[in-house]
Order: sequence, then structure tokens, then C-alpha cells
Amino acid sequence: MKHVIAIAVSILLTACSEQAAQAPEPTQTFTDTFRQALETAQPGDVIEVPAGVHSFKRSLVLNTDGVTIRGAGMDQSILSFEGQIAGAEGLSVNASDFTIEDLAIEDTIGDALKVNEGSNIVIRRVRTEWTNGPDVNNGAYGIYPVQTENTLVEGSIAIGASDAGIYVGQSKQVVVRNNTAEFNVAGIEIENTINADVYDNVATNNTGGILVFNMPQIPQRGHSTRVYNNEVHENNTENFAAPGTAVSGVPKGSGVIINSNDRVEIFANRIRDNETANILISSYFSANYAGQRELAAEFDPYPEEIYIYGNDFAGGGDAPGRDYLVLVRDAIYGPEGAFPDIIWDGVVNPEKPDDLQVICVNNGDAELLNIDASNEYAGAGVNMQNHACSVEKLAAVVLSNEIGGH
Repeated sequence: MKHVIAIAVSILLTACSEQAAQAPEPTQTFTDTFRQALETAQPGDVIEVPAGVHSFKRSLVLNTDGVTIRGAGMDQSILSFEGQIAGAEGLSVNASDFTIEDLAIEDTIGDALKVNEGSNIVIRRVRTEWTNGPDVNNGAYGIYPVQTENTLVEGSIAIGASDAGIYVGQSKQVVVRNNTAEFNVAGIEIENTINADVYDNVATNNTGGILVFNMPQIPQRGHSTRVYNNEVHENNTENFAAPGTAVSGVPKGSGVIINSNDRVEIFANRIRDNETANILISSYFSANYAGQRELAAEFDPYPEEIYIYGNDFAGGGDAPGRDYLVLVRDAIYGPEGAFPDIIWDGVVNPEKPDDLQVICVNNGDAELLNIDASNEYAGAGVNMQNHACSVEKLAAVVLSNEIGGH
């Protein structure tokens, strides 16, 4: 039978009345009891975090499978790392069958919540936030499962990350749903991940709303991501990432970005008022996000089998977030004009037939602008006949019963 560890805010050790004259025992704080519970946890433990602001000066670590951490609510149970002096994360987890829910992690030096190399991961109703707002000195990632399998992130909020608010990397079988990402450089990012569904989220006031990336020097190449039924609007915050990081090249005003990824569906979203473009599609050669163009030759840098259909677009494209994009916009549409809803760098693999690297658009009167980056934008233009096609639709990601998948 699972035993429950209920941790009190503090445990006061009071002496008996006949020992009242003796010196009192030292107080054990929640900080001490929580850290001890994590370090001595056994499979099946439920570690409860009561309401209140609980302050920590160094990272917390959990390495035991089968543990649940449960708070009283993301605005009630707050793990605060303001003034943190040690550790790379707020909470670092290296375990499987892990659930964390109903709490907040604030103001960490580095990543707020990192879950590494686990399976059956549930992150539910967790808020990660840097309360000072966008700042290059904020931690890189808010919610950060990496090298995981069978992972659910739902009902959570991520604010102020200097890289990605919600980031899932090098993982398999992932669902990211019903979350809000705001005032991050990247709101929600799926990177080098296989089989991900991203739906019913809100991404607003980030530099880029939702990103689907592949990066070099990572063994697993990602593919097969569905981005649907999300609200992606007004992602126009200036890029505040550290120079040289992967997302430092993301133009402000980017709604959904696909970079070097394959088999991506974008459908039934409401995407509006993203000042560079509502959707951007790029190769690694063009984006050069990591500042290391030569690495592109070591992996497949081309986005292929992209299908965009049934989205509701409005506004956007009228204030591109990079100087070269302003020049392209001015040359084609004039200084008062705007990009269409979709822009693509036009870079393709010369060794593959066109029918194996299609970008298909079936989205009413939405247009795709090929900026022809390979030829210094000389042939930039719109030709929707080149994109009048379809790609076989992906199946829904089904998570195992252990974590309540659909």
C-alpha cells in the first residue's frame, strides 16, 4: 500500500512542561523536510507541498522512480529560488513513473524543472516563472523534459524563460496540451522529438510562439509532430536569449516555426498578429540559429513533408523582426505592406526529388511566400500551385494507461 508523506510547513519540537526550563530544540523547516523527503523517497511515495511560499537556496534532486510531488495549487504552493546560490536547476528529476502537479517553481538560476531520461512522466498544473519578466539572466527552460518517453505536459503555465517556456527534447510519444506559455523567447518548443501532439495551448507574447526544431549533433532526429487547435497570437516580444544560443536567431513576431523538421502538421489553429509571420518554415542553412552553419552538413537540415491546413489566420507580417526580412518585405510588398501568413526560405535538398520534400498548403486563401534564400532572395515570390498537394496525415499520439493518455 502506498504510504503518504505529509510534510508540515514546520515541525516544532516542544519540550514537556517539566523540561520547560531547558533550551528549545532547533526548528526543522519545510526546506529541510522536503529535501529529506526527496532524498529518502521510496517508490509509491506521495510528497505533499502545502500552501505557502517555500524558499530554497540550492537545487532539489529526486532520483527515485514512482514518486508523486503534489501541491495545493500552482498559485498556492510555491517553491521559490529567489537568491539561489547553488545548483543548475530548481528541481532536477532523473526517474521514471514520475508525476508533479499543482505547484509553482519561481526564479531559479537555471532551468526551473528538468526531468531527464525517464518514462511515464506527468507534469500537470505546474507554473514556472521568472517574476521579473523577460531577462537574459533568467533561467533557460521552464518545464524541461528531455530524453523521456511517454510524457504528458498539461494544464501548466510557463513565463519568462530565456530559452523555452515548455521544452520537450530528444523524446518519444509526447503530448503537450492545455498549457499557457507567455513572455518566453520560445513559448513551446518540440526539438529532436519523435511523435508529439501539441494542442489546445495558448502561446502569446513570446518571441516565437510554437517551435518544432531539429538541431545537429544530437543522435535522435525528430519527426512526426502535430500542432493543432492552439491559440498563437501576438508573439512580438524582443528576443532576450543569450547570444549564440539556438533560439537567439528567432525573429520576434514569429507564430509557429518549423526548422529542419519532417512530417509536421499544422491545422485548426487560430494564429494571428505575429509581426514577422504567422508561420515560418526554414532549413538550418537559412536559419543558422546556433551560429554554426557548418554543422548543417552533418545532419538533414531540410524541412520536408509539411502540411498546413484548416487554420484561422489574421493580421501579422507587417513588422518583420530581422533586417533582411524587412528588406525582402519592402522589395515585394512595400514598406507599408505585410508578408502573407506563411513564409518559407525555399531551401531544398538538391539530391531529392521534389515529391519527397513537399510543403503542402490547403488553407483557403492563405498564401506561402518562398523568399528564395539560396539565391539571395532574387526569385522570391508566391506560387501556390507548387504547394497544392497533401501529405498523409499522422495518427494521434496515444500515451500509455499509466499516465492517463487518451
